[in-house]
Amino acid sequence: MSLGIAAITFDCENAQTLAAFWAEALGRPVDPDDGGTGIFFASIGRTNPTPGAPAFMFIKVPEGKTVKNRTHLDLDAEDRAAEVERLVGLGASVVHDKDEWGVRWTTLTDPEGNEFCVATH
Repeated sequence: MSLGIAAITFDCENAQTLAAFWAEALGRPVDPDDGGTGIFFASIGRTNPTPGAPAFMFIKVPEGKTVKNRTHLDLDAEDRAAEVERLVGLGASVVHDKDEWGVRWTTLTDPEGNEFCVATH
C-alpha cells in the first residue's frame, strides 16, 4: 500500500480570504465554488490540478489559531527578498530572517497567522 498527499489543509476563520491570499502567492487560481460551500470551504488545485503540485484546502473552523504551527510550508524562490516584498504586499507579515546551516530564509505569517518560510536554495 502507498500513500500520496491529497491536499494540504488549513483550518481558518475565512476560507475565501485565505484561499485568495495563497492563490496569489502561488500563482494558482482558486477553484470555483462547486456547491455553495464558499462560506465554509475553498480550495486551490482540487478541480483544476497543477501537475506535481498539491491541492490546498481551506476549511472554516470556529476556533482561532492560538499557538505556533507544528508543520509549515517551506517555499523556494529565485529572489527571496523580492518574493518576501511581494508576499507582504499581498497581506503576509515578516516574523524574522534567519541565516543558518548555509541557508538564508525569511519566516512570515499569512493573513491568519499561519507561519511559512521563503528561502533560496
